[in-house]
This record gives sequence, structure tokens and C-alpha cells, in this order.
Amino acid sequence: MKQFLLVFIGGGFGSFLRFIIGKTFNDYFQNFYLGTFLVNIIGCLIIGFLLGTSMKGNLLSKDQILILSTGFCGGFTTFSAFTLENHGLLQSGQLLHFSFYTITSITVGVLAIALGLWLSRLV
Repeated sequence: MKQFLLVFIGGGFGSFLRFIIGKTFNDYFQNFYLGTFLVNIIGCLIIGFLLGTSMKGNLLSKDQILILSTGFCGGFTTFSAFTLENHGLLQSGQLLHFSFYTITSITVGVLAIALGLWLSRLV
């Protein structure tokens, strides 16, 4: 029961923060959803850092990893919103914007995971 509560609390906080960031940043650029992009990249960075930190030994407990990775990052990052936004770009015939948003999100996401892993070595 404790694990369910940890995921619930972390997920709620992550979802709330994602909502605030999306509302704040998604309208900055036409045809590029900056808020969704930011939460996905920040989530990748956090996951990479958590993974790297947990691989170093017992620096994080299983409960801390659960609330932060499965809970917070699971609620914070949003593949469903990312794909919905891409679908909208495709439906409106904006293939160039679709391609840029998709390739940039995936590339920077992978780089953010690597950066998180690298940063975890400094701890």
C-alpha cells in the first residue's frame, strides 16, 4: 500500500507541475509546444540522474526512486500530449514543424538522459 501512495503523491505533484509549465510556455512559439518539450526534456534529465545515482549504490532508497521516477516523472512527462500535438501538426499539413518538433524532442531527450547520467557521477 505504501508503494501505491508514493506513486500517487509523486504522480500528482508531477502532473500539477506539468500543467503549470504547459499553460505557461506552450503559447510562446507558434507550432512548437515549448511547455511539453520542456517537461519531457527535464523529465529525461531527472530520470538519467536518478538512474545514474541509483547505479552508484545505496544513495537513493527504493521508495525514493519509486516516488521520483515512477511517480513524479511518470506524471510530469507526457508522451500522450506530445503525440497529440504532433497529430495536430500533421492534420494541419505542417510537415516541417512536425519534423522539427519530433526530431528535436527525441534528440534532446536522449542527450538529457546522457547529461543526467553524467551529472550523477559528480554526486
